[in-house]
Amino acid sequence: MIGLTVRQMQYFDALAQTLHFGRAAKLAGVSQPALSAQIAEMEERLNCLLFERGGKTVRMTDEALALQPRIERILADIRDVETTARRGRPTMEGRFRLGIIPTVAPYLLPHVLPELKKHYPALQLELREAVTASLVEDATSGRLDAFIAALPLDQPAIVTEGLFPDRFFLAVPAGDRPSPRRRCRPKARRWSG
Repeated sequence: MIGLTVRQMQYFDALAQTLHFGRAAKLAGVSQPALSAQIAEMEERLNCLLFERGGKTVRMTDEALALQPRIERILADIRDVETTARRGRPTMEGRFRLGIIPTVAPYLLPHVLPELKKHYPALQLELREAVTASLVEDATSGRLDAFIAALPLDQPAIVTEGLFPDRFFLAVPAGDRPSPRRRCRPKARRWSG
C-alpha cells in the first residue's frame, strides 16, 4: 500500500495551485523545507516525478495533472466529512477561526466580542488580524473559517455577505468648516487612451 497522507495531498494541492514552492508553503501554513520534504516523500511513495523543478519555475508532470482532479475530490470529500460531523451540534459551538482587517478590528471587536461570549459561551473564537490579501489566502487554504474585510472582494473562491455600510467623513479645523451647502463630491474623471 502506498499510504499517502492527507497532509501530503494538501501540500500537493497548494503547489498545484501556485506552481511555486514558497507561495505553496505560505498557502499551506508551513515552512518551504517542510512542504518540499512532503512532496519528495509523496513522489517517492508513488514512484514518479510530480513536479519538474527548473530554476525558479515549477511545472506539473503528466502524472501530477492526472492526479490533480482526484486529489481535489478527496480533499473535498474530507471537508464534507468534517461538515457532516459538525451537524447536529448546537449553533456557534466549538472552534471558529475569524480573520479581520486592522482598520475595522478596534471599532467592531469591542462591541461584538462581549455579545458573542454572552450568547454563545461554548464558542471558542480564534482571531487573526491581517491585511485582506493574507485573510483571503488563509480562508481559501482552510486556515480561517471566515473573515471581515472591506468590499468589493473579487475572489471567486470566496462567498461574501455585506454586513454594514461604512461612512467616511472629512475632518477639517473648526475655522475651515465648509458651509452645509458645499458638499464634497468626487469629480467624474474621463480617461483617454
